[in-house]
Amino acid sequence: MYSWIVWFHILSFISWYAVLFYLPRLFVYHAENADNEGFVKVVKVMEMKIYKYIGVPAMWATLLSGTYLAIELGFSGNAWLHAKILFVVILVAYFFSLGYFREKFLNDECKKSGKFFRAYNEVPTILLLVIVAMVIIKPF
Repeated sequence: MYSWIVWFHILSFISWYAVLFYLPRLFVYHAENADNEGFVKVVKVMEMKIYKYIGVPAMWATLLSGTYLAIELGFSGNAWLHAKILFVVILVAYFFSLGYFREKFLNDECKKSGKFFRAYNEVPTILLLVIVAMVIIKPF
């Protein structure tokens, strides 16, 4: 059963990361084309669907399967696991911030630039490097 949960966790994680990589890119396009009403209308639908229908379920699937795996591993003597969980908490906060920005764009209230979202799009990449390092290298 454990191997199936690992399999599910990895697939969930990949799905969630697809959203974490793509949604900020949509925000770049949205911010840079705010004056193009037809384009904005389409992008708003894309942002909503990717966040609500892919991102939220994939996040919960990742967190629930990851919680099961963490319990199976045990927290005692696994400092790398504590570090990984810390960075996952930061990743969850980042994901919810994307939801915040999505709502701002939906209401035409987001004043952030495309340049901001280009930089903001790098956050999940940095977290991915750290989280995967914790799992594979176990530096602590």
